[in-house]
Amino acid sequence: MYTTFFNLRENPFSLTPDPRYLYLSPQHRAAMNHLIYGIHEKKGFILITGGIGTGKTTICRAIIKKLDPSVQTALILNPFLSDIELLETILQEFGIPFEGPERTKKNFIDALNGFLLTNFTAGRNAVVFIDEAQNLPRATLEQIRMLSNLETEQEKLIQIVLVGQPELQEILASPTLRQINDRIMLRYHLEPINRDNVRHYIEHRLSVAGVDGQLSFDDGAFEKIYEFSRGYPRRINAICDRALLVAYTENARRIEKETILNAMNDMNANYMTGGQTVPSRGKRWLVPVLILVFAVLVATGVIYGSQLLRLISPLRLF
Repeated sequence: MYTTFFNLRENPFSLTPDPRYLYLSPQHRAAMNHLIYGIHEKKGFILITGGIGTGKTTICRAIIKKLDPSVQTALILNPFLSDIELLETILQEFGIPFEGPERTKKNFIDALNGFLLTNFTAGRNAVVFIDEAQNLPRATLEQIRMLSNLETEQEKLIQIVLVGQPELQEILASPTLRQINDRIMLRYHLEPINRDNVRHYIEHRLSVAGVDGQLSFDDGAFEKIYEFSRGYPRRINAICDRALLVAYTENARRIEKETILNAMNDMNANYMTGGQTVPSRGKRWLVPVLILVFAVLVATGVIYGSQLLRLISPLRLF
C-alpha cells in the first residue's frame, strides 16, 4: 500500500525469509561462517540455535544460495515428520527417484545411500537443513543420528544442519539423545542484534527495496524501535512495516519517535514491550484522568464509610 508513496520497489519489511534482505550483523556473519566451515569440512552435524525471529530461516536460505553448485542441498521446513516421512522428504528434496517395491525405511535408506555414494565419487557434497528442529519427534531424531552413519572410511557422506529455538539444546542434552548430541561438531547460538546494528539493519533493508531519499528515520525512531524490538529482526520488521503505514496515512515521509509510538499502539503489541503501556499523542491525558477519577472514588468511599460508622456505632450499645 505504501510502497508507491515512498517510491519503493517492494515492501522492505516483509516477514518472509528473503535471503536478499539478510543483514550480516556480526552475529549473523559468525553463524554463516560456522555453517560454511562445517559444510565444506564435512563435520557431519552442525547445530544453529536462536530465539524466535532472530533470522535462522533466512540464514538457511541464504547459505543455500551461497554454496557452491557441487553441494547438493535439502531444506526441511516441516519438522513434524515420522522417521519414515523424513526419509521420504529428504529423497524428494534431493530429487532422488524411488521406484522400490515397498516404501519402507530400508528401501529409502538404500536409495539415499546410493545417491550419496554417487555424489561422493563425483566430488560432490550433500547437506540436509532441518528448520524448527526442536519440534522433531524423538524417533525422528534417532533416525537422523542413524543417517550420520552413512560414511566412507575417510569422511561423512551427508552433513546435517539442525536449526531451532534455544530449547533444542536442552532436548539434545537429555540422556536418551546423548549419542546425537555427542556427534555435533559445531554449535552456534544466534543472539538478537545490538542497538547500533538496528539502524544498519533498517537502512540495509530500505536500500535493497530501492529507497531514494523520500523516506528517512530520525534518531528517536531508531531508539524506540530498538527498545520495543529488543533487537529481534522479525519484531523490527513488524514495527517498521506498521510505522510506514502510519506515516503513509499521515502523508509524512519521515519516521519519527511519535510515529513509532503510534505504530506500537496500533499493533496493540504489549507482547513486544513486556507488558509496558505505550503512550501515544492522542491518549496521554488518559492516565492522569484515570488517577484523578480513582482518587475521587477513594475519597468518596472514605467519607461515606465514616458516616456509616457513626450511624452504626450507637447501635452497638444494644
